Amino acid sequence: MLLSRIFNLAHKWKVAGASDNPTSGLVRAPESERERFLTAEETQRLIASIAEDENRAVAQAVMLLLLTGARRREITLAKWENVDWTNRALLMLVSKSGRPRAIALNTAALALLKLIPRDAACPYVFPTRLVGIFYPWNRIRRRAGLADVRLHDRRHSFASLLVNRGVSLYVVQGLLGHASPRMTQRYAHLAPQTLLDAAEVVSSVIRGPREADGEVIGVRQAPSGL
Repeated sequence: MLLSRIFNLAHKWKVAGASDNPTSGLVRAPESERERFLTAEETQRLIASIAEDENRAVAQAVMLLLLTGARRREITLAKWENVDWTNRALLMLVSKSGRPRAIALNTAALALLKLIPRDAACPYVFPTRLVGIFYPWNRIRRRAGLADVRLHDRRHSFASLLVNRGVSLYVVQGLLGHASPRMTQRYAHLAPQTLLDAAEVVSSVIRGPREADGEVIGVRQAPSGL
């Protein structure tokens, strides 16, 4: 994929000898999306490790990422002027999809933002913009015994928590800022019991009034003894 992109750009920029793309026509291996979800117990270990980390700026940023499910750059590049305290949202003028979006700020996220000291000379919530976030994050996850957990995995965990609590995929799509419902659909398998419970709502409405008469979906049971 990288080579194909290089040759396409070379052709676009009219680089000498790059009239053809030798990778065109090659069958690419299907892309696989790694999914790692934090359990409730793992989440508590991660929160405890965040609380004791010496790099408070990174610790606060990671906690905000955990609470909002936002993308890393949406938090590390956030500006105070884009925090809508009244409507409880962090406004992104340009998101990954190229369109504006509002990141919902729950009560805990708002409380955390109020604790972050503000630098009048800097417009960013995190003045350093956390360029070296990986090293403190690596320390945080290892101290929690979660060396295999990537920073992006807490976004998967945010979605799985919502889906398993019965939140619709449409709402989850909005919270994550997915441009396409197909991107959110990967989480549909996480809550089979939630789907069954929802299906039972229809069953109870249709069957409810007739169960006393021994009738199921309009079919009366045969008398006993026949």
